[in-house]
Amino acid sequence: MRDVRKLVLALLVVAAAMALSACGGSDASTTASGGTGTGADSGKSAPEAGKPAGSEDVPTIVVRNGEPVGGVKELEYSAGEEIRFRVSSDAAEEIHVHGYDLMKDVPAGGTVEFDFPAELEGIYEAELEGLGVQIVELRINP
Repeated sequence: MRDVRKLVLALLVVAAAMALSACGGSDASTTASGGTGTGADSGKSAPEAGKPAGSEDVPTIVVRNGEPVGGVKELEYSAGEEIRFRVSSDAAEEIHVHGYDLMKDVPAGGTVEFDFPAELEGIYEAELEGLGVQIVELRINP
C-alpha cells in the first residue's frame, strides 16, 4: 500500500510540475537559436553560411544593468548532449545554474562560459545569484 501511495504522490508531483511549466509562457518566447520555443528548436543554433559543418555558435546571454537583454533565454537540449552557453555582463556577478549546482564569477565587462553534460532531465534556471534574477531557462528532454 505504501508503494502505491508513493507512486501516486510521485505522479502528482510530475503532473504539477508539468502544469506549472506550461503556465506563464507566451507564444512570443524565443530560444537562443531564434526559434519560437515550440519544442522543435534546440539550444544549439544551426551553422551559419560559410562556416564549416559541425561548427556551432554558442548561445550568449548579455546582461546589462542587472537584466538579461531580450529577457530570459530558453535553451533546450536532449539528455546526453553537451550544454554550452556564455554570459557576458557589464557588472561583476556570480552566475548559478540551479539543479546542476554550478557557479562561476563573471567579471565586470567580461564573459564566462558554461560547458557541461545534460545529465539531469527537467527544467532548470541559471540566475544572477547576488541579484536573484533569472537569465536562462534550461530544458533537458529525455
